[in-house]
Amino acid sequence: MQKPGKIVVASQHYPPDQSTTAAIMSAIASHLALEAPVLVLSGMAGSASVQSDNAGQPDVIEVKNRMPGKAALIRRAVAEILFMIRIFLALLKRLQRGDVAVTVTAPFMLPYAVVAAARLKRARSVLIMHDLYPDVLVMAGLLKPKSVLTKAIRGMNVLMFRGLDAVITIGRDTEQLLLRYPGVTRDKLRFIPNWATLAPAVRPMASDNPYRRPHAARFMVGLSGNLGFTHDPVIVFEAARLLRDDPDIHFLLSGWGIGFERLKEMQSQAGLANVSLVGRVADENLEAFLSAADVWLIPYRKNVAGISVPSRFYNLLAVGRPVLIVSEPDAEAALTVTEHDVGWVVAPGDADELARTIRLASLSEDPLRGERAAALARRFNFAGAMASYSDLIQGLLRKPESSR
Repeated sequence: MQKPGKIVVASQHYPPDQSTTAAIMSAIASHLALEAPVLVLSGMAGSASVQSDNAGQPDVIEVKNRMPGKAALIRRAVAEILFMIRIFLALLKRLQRGDVAVTVTAPFMLPYAVVAAARLKRARSVLIMHDLYPDVLVMAGLLKPKSVLTKAIRGMNVLMFRGLDAVITIGRDTEQLLLRYPGVTRDKLRFIPNWATLAPAVRPMASDNPYRRPHAARFMVGLSGNLGFTHDPVIVFEAARLLRDDPDIHFLLSGWGIGFERLKEMQSQAGLANVSLVGRVADENLEAFLSAADVWLIPYRKNVAGISVPSRFYNLLAVGRPVLIVSEPDAEAALTVTEHDVGWVVAPGDADELARTIRLASLSEDPLRGERAAALARRFNFAGAMASYSDLIQGLLRKPESSR
């Protein structure tokens, strides 16, 4: 009988990187290491673990990598291609027959290298689908829908999906887009949503909250997290501009990324009194910050359904606050909001509707909405997600090679 193989996790993002992807991949690797040997190929400097014989901990090998800012598109593309090549070579060296390689769509070219190396080494491969490319780039206006590069990426996707043994989706809306690809069947897809990292419970609206105390407004609209190419900072600012004469409503905006830089530029020019910008909030202060607002805002551009799912969504629910999603109604977060009545959904690009909905939310007297949000967050828990990951990966490790 063939000895069970190891699990190799390939990720550009890994602690000490503070991104959500890094936290998710670290949690998955650490949990899987309790059941099988895990080797992490990380693109983050400082992530390599001290080699030891301690069981239950993944070994980490750093793969040389540079991450230019997202605005430096050409330099970033070159750096990601080089990282993909280095990961491919590292996998050829370390993957063995019967192993399972796990990767994520960050950067989007990484899965191509992982699947190719796994096929060459007769290993199995699993992709965690955080974002669907080239659709994300088309939505952000960086690629034309029918451009040569868009078609080329879709062509590479066909080969990649045929080679994968499993695709993990974090949103139900992604399935229909994936099923359009030849070789993708429902039995290859596994829906495993992300989880809340904060304990689900309705946090009281404390007057001494350090993020709320400086503002006299009765109703706080919050925004937190990375604002990338898929997000729309303009609709947020335009809604704030429309509500600038309402003394009861204040916007508390925090984050990073190209979209947050755009917010800072607009506020620098307009100087709206009802807008406060806060730098990236440290993890140890996140609970206090998320407890400061009455409603949380996640603003997406048009055509987000099936393409991207906001991981921050689950922590917003966990603090017992309603969420206002700017997206199509069939996107995963929007579906969850409407199915469980834990917030509101606004059409992308409509700042007038967003302002009206924020005013409606400020007048809403439904404390049960927050309680429903916290109760819902309990369904999206770490233990449940890890059980699903373990079931999938262990099944692949035990699966006979003849069944490929």
